[in-house]
Amino acid sequence: MNFSANQNQTPNPTTNPQSPNQTWWKEAVVYQIYPRSFKDSNGDGVGDLQGIIEKLDYIKSLGVDVVWFNPIYPSPNCDNGYDVSDYEGIMPEFGTMQDFDRLLKGLHQRNIKLMMDLVVNHSSDEHEWFKQASSSKENPYRDYYHWWPAEKGKPPYRDSFFDIEEGAWKYDEKTDSYFLHYFATKQPDLNWENPVLREEVFKLMRFWLDKGVDGFRMDVISYISKDINFPEITQEYLDQNDKGRWGIYYAKGPHLHDYLQQMNREVLSQYDIMTVGEGSGVTIEEATNFVDEDRKELDMFFHFDGMYIGLLPGKYKQPDPAGWKLTDFKKLYSKWNDIFAEKGWGSIYLGNHDQPRMVSRWGNDAPEFAAVSSKMLHTFLLTMRATPYIYAGDEIGMGNIKFDDIHDYRDIETLNMYQKLQKDGEDTQKYMEGWKLTARDNSRTPFQWNDQENAGFTTGKPWIKVNTNFNVVNEASQDVDPNSVLNYFRKLIQFRKSHPILVYGDYQLLDEANEQVYAYARSLDDQKLLVLLNFSAQEAEYTSLQPIHTSAILINNYSDLKVGQEKVFLKPYQAVMINLK
Repeated sequence: MNFSANQNQTPNPTTNPQSPNQTWWKEAVVYQIYPRSFKDSNGDGVGDLQGIIEKLDYIKSLGVDVVWFNPIYPSPNCDNGYDVSDYEGIMPEFGTMQDFDRLLKGLHQRNIKLMMDLVVNHSSDEHEWFKQASSSKENPYRDYYHWWPAEKGKPPYRDSFFDIEEGAWKYDEKTDSYFLHYFATKQPDLNWENPVLREEVFKLMRFWLDKGVDGFRMDVISYISKDINFPEITQEYLDQNDKGRWGIYYAKGPHLHDYLQQMNREVLSQYDIMTVGEGSGVTIEEATNFVDEDRKELDMFFHFDGMYIGLLPGKYKQPDPAGWKLTDFKKLYSKWNDIFAEKGWGSIYLGNHDQPRMVSRWGNDAPEFAAVSSKMLHTFLLTMRATPYIYAGDEIGMGNIKFDDIHDYRDIETLNMYQKLQKDGEDTQKYMEGWKLTARDNSRTPFQWNDQENAGFTTGKPWIKVNTNFNVVNEASQDVDPNSVLNYFRKLIQFRKSHPILVYGDYQLLDEANEQVYAYARSLDDQKLLVLLNFSAQEAEYTSLQPIHTSAILINNYSDLKVGQEKVFLKPYQAVMINLK
């Protein structure tokens, strides 16, 4: 990493910008840990809380401010913990509540906050609430879920994201009724229209917040409200109003914002915490309804628009053979930046547990480009005007595992779709090739700690295979290499922290039509920075409107930069930040 010796030209890191509504979570860098795949302490092949405790100093060394855990509650693991059977416990595979308390204390001692995953659109069918609700129609817990009596005939169709063949209503023989499940049949949707259920949710949230948890990432929170009349929804309606996407319809529940405002009023506002909602189905036109400070709902949410770039419509996670266009990428992320220019705040991510590895999806995981393109992508994430979320493993440039055999997959989404494609007579091999780029399990393989057996993740058999490139891509070797992806990431975080312009400064897209270079300026008062990112494997040019001097280079993922009189010549996947004032 190249920090210019001419540091007196950089924005003064001790000067706080005169920006309204400054808060710690806007300035934070969030590190997402998939506990099952992070570090196994007892040799059972599954990551656990003790394993995370062992790595607390490593997490601290990154410079991140917040850690987000995927669900660690008791669960049958139909969907790897997103089917919760006890909201106030710890999954035995992960450890005990004593382990959790020790882990939380260890994070706080290192000035790192903890954000939990809140999964309250649905529970597990093995949760005591559902066991009671499905025992009889008269049970007091019956209205904790959505039911359709069979005497009224088959319920109006709703789509299920996981049980693709039969839809989102499952017949329950014992009570002669159907229950609603937007996801797997073992994930029945909770009935937020019931005020008693809402209070149960608020109670469990207080349980964790009173323990000292610092916030929640809220799983598919945009789906919690339903029209309980369940009107018929035709495909024609979807095509005309929702671009054929059920998720957009599901995010338009009639009382969604009432419930979020009640949650904020009764729980969230009582604590100094951060909240981020998974905004599945939320359109850009609706964005500020969730995060406008005056509405008192959430702090920020994840949008999904970027994840659809370069995929074929109507084909499950199939890449477009023509690839994706950088101009589309730039336009979308600029548009999402602009929507929060005056109201609300954005989040930004390129990878997580529901997406493939970012270097494979958005960079280039070929050996000659993997490291430099990973650095380029981190430069993007950490220089945009939004709270950045980094997925564990991306800081060392982990890539997709690219399974050839369907039996290597563990994800319910992929496995169910494969079965459906088989039944429909589709070319499953073609889909398998596409999933090497897009499938969720690509990001769920074990963290690569070293070049020893199982990448140092476990002494047992890993719950999912380890990527075979762990002898090349691992934390131990990168920790001692000053030019590694890991150490670039660490330095870049420190640079962001010492330069508030990268948090609160204005954003301006430059050279919009350039299909190789993503160029933008960040400015605050009389300070201005230029960011140039070559998203291609070829050399690229950027024409500057003012002279560029190599002494003004603040960040560079190469050791040099070629500058002409009016042009900057970027090497493949080169990323530079230049001081303009």
